[in-house]
Amino acid sequence: MAGTDEDAVAAADDALYVLTAVLLTPAKFPSVLGDDYPEACAALGLAPLADGYGLVLGQDGGGARWTVVIDDVSLVAVAIASWDCGMEYDLSPDERTVVAALPGWPLAVAVAAPGVPAPHDPDPETADGPPLTPPDTSTWGSAQRRLGADEIALQWAMWREQIDDAAFPSPNGGSTPGDQSVAGKVSDQEAANRDASDRDASENKATGDDVSGHEGPGGNTAGDEAAGNQAAGNQASGGTEKEPRKGHNGIRRVLAEARAYVDSPPPLGRVRSSFASGEARMLRADGPGWSLVARTDDIAFVLLDDKPGEVLPVGRGPQLPGLLEALDKMAVRPS
Repeated sequence: MAGTDEDAVAAADDALYVLTAVLLTPAKFPSVLGDDYPEACAALGLAPLADGYGLVLGQDGGGARWTVVIDDVSLVAVAIASWDCGMEYDLSPDERTVVAALPGWPLAVAVAAPGVPAPHDPDPETADGPPLTPPDTSTWGSAQRRLGADEIALQWAMWREQIDDAAFPSPNGGSTPGDQSVAGKVSDQEAANRDASDRDASENKATGDDVSGHEGPGGNTAGDEAAGNQAAGNQASGGTEKEPRKGHNGIRRVLAEARAYVDSPPPLGRVRSSFASGEARMLRADGPGWSLVARTDDIAFVLLDDKPGEVLPVGRGPQLPGLLEALDKMAVRPS
């Protein structure tokens, strides 16, 4: 995030004090806006160009919120990388790169430009259309589900360390990892900080096709970091036999739909591959009502619209490795 940089760009015949910027490309886009790149573009009224866009969010001299869309993706990428490293960067796009100046912000921004009025929507007379507003993440839904998946991808190690492979039982009741799932919860920060020893060990046990409740690790489910989005998770609780079975069936549906992507490619950006430690890749796949996050050398996590706040781990098993490898081959990757 740029913090409160006061770099100005020409937009809508006024100076724009840049607060932050994000990429909108097939390989990297604010997932809170949609399950895929075309859907995210549609949320802003933009055509899904192959090279994508850069979104510059800021305020004009009167404090009004504006989102300036530019086609110089490299410029925005360099700015974001510099800010992430704690370096200053003068993000001043050339007027010729400006595609549109949209009123409002499509993402929540937690900072404001100094020396100007508080952020507010532009005067309707100066705006071409209704102002953009961030998706509602106050209750569980598709936007919050995608934000939760974002957070798991960012904090993979923290989530992974909570999962014991023994929680994925074999059909004969053993403790061999497999395509089983353990219901989890996207917990709030207080639950995150609880000592793991306080958890009931019985919640991590399962036999046959039954799975039991498992408390997920910490943190509100935060999505696009630059935009400061947060989605509140539910408190973890032990699952009943009925509830985990529903989650298990939901996982089977997700894996089946993900396999279908291999034969019939989905809209651009539904499957993305990014760098991970070692020789692995971090995979992200989304679909109607579901999100999947996985490392190609490890397990996967599934979130569902109809399972508010729950995070469902999927064991490695005999099927998952091949699926992840196939998805990685077809996934969009950062250039």
